[in-house]
Amino acid sequence: MSLRSQLLKGILEGCILAIIHSETVYGYELSIRLQQYGLNDVSEGSIYPILLRLQKEGLIQGEMKVSPNGPKRKYYTMTDAGYDAYEIFQKEWSSIKKPVDKLIDRGNV
Repeated sequence: MSLRSQLLKGILEGCILAIIHSETVYGYELSIRLQQYGLNDVSEGSIYPILLRLQKEGLIQGEMKVSPNGPKRKYYTMTDAGYDAYEIFQKEWSSIKKPVDKLIDRGNV
């Protein structure tokens, strides 16, 4: 497993929460959104287990809805606990990102 894959695995849950925080999406659409933000190496196979875990933890909820094209799809929305978890993720990410950026920038001076 590459370093990028290992890093991404650790933050993918937060990235998924970030997308669901701003819009209701179904699984494949979530994959497309991640790609639009440059996370091209995230497979659907890694997204669905996270969605299941987030549902079990009560952070998101899935609802089957009629799709404009084809069969029904499960659309995911945030719960109140999900909003709280996303807020915690933002704070934790910021507390990690800033010092790491400083360390990296220090090496480029």
